[in-house]
Amino acid sequence: MANHVHRVRIYYEDTDLSGAVYHANYLRFFERAREHIFGPDRLVGLLADQGWGFVVYRADLTFRAPAHLGDELEIRSSWHQDGRFRAMFDQAAWRPGEERALVEAKIQLACVDRDGTLVPLPDLPP
Repeated sequence: MANHVHRVRIYYEDTDLSGAVYHANYLRFFERAREHIFGPDRLVGLLADQGWGFVVYRADLTFRAPAHLGDELEIRSSWHQDGRFRAMFDQAAWRPGEERALVEAKIQLACVDRDGTLVPLPDLPP
């Protein structure tokens, strides 16, 4: 599944009282990985030059096992265009060397202008 791999280190601020990663933080990890896929400069350019951006249209996460303070994770991502206005990302958080993902996600993005109106997707990175 990995067209792109982004590494994340788990810090104290990422965890809850049990020492496991707080569930909502996986959305941040997945977002950061997507930003690296597109390239931060390209995203800034789309917003500044064309007034376009991406919003999460749908997110479906499955939690299989926790990550803990000090863990190093790989966020593995693949994607494809899902119609004229949307992109689908299959993302997963892996602890290197393990046989299955800790968390799996299907995240659908929509491309919108500053007013929130759908606009056609720009070319996605290969």
